[in-house]
Amino acid sequence: MKANSNPPAMSIGQVAEHFGLATHVLRHWESVGLLEPARIGGDRRRYGPDDLYRIAVILRAKEAGFGLDDIREMIAAREPAERRVILRRLENDLRRRIAQAEASLELIRCALDCDHEDFTSCAHFQEMVTERIGREARPHVPV
Repeated sequence: MKANSNPPAMSIGQVAEHFGLATHVLRHWESVGLLEPARIGGDRRRYGPDDLYRIAVILRAKEAGFGLDDIREMIAAREPAERRVILRRLENDLRRRIAQAEASLELIRCALDCDHEDFTSCAHFQEMVTERIGREARPHVPV
């Protein structure tokens, strides 16, 4: 008897448990076109190795900050040039989010390092907030 080289397909519950997901997440990903598991009697989903790889790709992309629409668009892209355009857009978005997070971190560090009882009265903090408002719309800030 020849050994089966393909690992057995997994149920939705097994896959969900394997990846630490709720089954409704896998169903949602299927409904938005990210997954296409095989179906067997009773319309039960069966996930093979390619599906597991796809799920790992989706999870990794989500960890990188991609939305499901971005992931679907990337997966659907057939041409390398098309995929690069998508990746450049995602790169620019990520750089923008990193800059926002760094500015937030600077604001928090400023507040933590402030010796004032109320950090909002700290000149450095006020300067950072005022920059966010813009030069033209600066309110009068009591010192």
